[in-house]
Amino acid sequence: MAPSTQQLLKDALQLPDQQRAELVIELLDSLPPTEPGQERSDTQWLAEIERRARASQAGAAGISWEEARNQVLDRLPKR
Repeated sequence: MAPSTQQLLKDALQLPDQQRAELVIELLDSLPPTEPGQERSDTQWLAEIERRARASQAGAAGISWEEARNQVLDRLPKR
């Protein structure tokens, strides 16, 4: 990580939780999809969230935090 990036991260970590969350959202929104077809509109995301919420309320089995975390980490580029 470049020194300027390290300083930026250090400064960002000093922000209150809400401001850090807003910064994360803006940064993630600025990235292109990593795979073709991954780009979704707000309407599509809302439909997916609603679908998952309904499935959960209907008793569909979810996955553990550990499994969800591992899935996310597996999708990130390896350093």
